[in-house]
Amino acid sequence: MFGCKNYQKMETVNSVDLQKYAGVWYEIASYPTIFQKGCTNTSAEYQLTDKGYVKVINRCNKDSVDGIAKSIEGKAFVVENSNNSKLKVQFFWPFKGDYWIIGLADDYSWAVVSHPNRKYLWILSRTPVMDESVYKKVIQLIKDKGLDPDKLKKTMQKPI
Repeated sequence: MFGCKNYQKMETVNSVDLQKYAGVWYEIASYPTIFQKGCTNTSAEYQLTDKGYVKVINRCNKDSVDGIAKSIEGKAFVVENSNNSKLKVQFFWPFKGDYWIIGLADDYSWAVVSHPNRKYLWILSRTPVMDESVYKKVIQLIKDKGLDPDKLKKTMQKPI
C-alpha cells in the first residue's frame, strides 16, 4: 500500500522493578509534543503508592531553565501481564495514554519510553546530563526498535 510503513511490532523490556524505577528521571531528549512545548529542565518523578497506581509528577521550566516552573500530577497504572514494562498514564480523567518502557539500563541509570504508535519517544536519565557514549548506545537501541532518532530534540537541562 502506498504511504504505509512496515513497522516491526514495538517490543518493551522484559520486566521492570518499580521499586528501582521510582524516583526522579531527567529528560535528555524527546520527540517534540504540543503538551511539552517550550519546556526545558524537564523531569518526571514516580512515587509508588499503596493505592494500586504510581503517582507521576512531571515538571519543567517554560522557555528557559530559569523560566516559570510548571508541573502536572497524574497516575500510572500497570498493564496486566506486562511485567511492569507497560503502563497507562492518566493526567486528565478519563483519558489514559500508553507508556511503554522499551529500553532500560541494568542499573536503572537510563530508560527509553515510547508509545505503540511510535509518535512519542523520551530518553530519560537519573542525571540531567548523559555521557555521550551512553547516549550513542541509546540512539542505536532506538534505531533497532524502528524509531527515528532524527526526530529527537535534546532537552535543555540546568546543571545540578
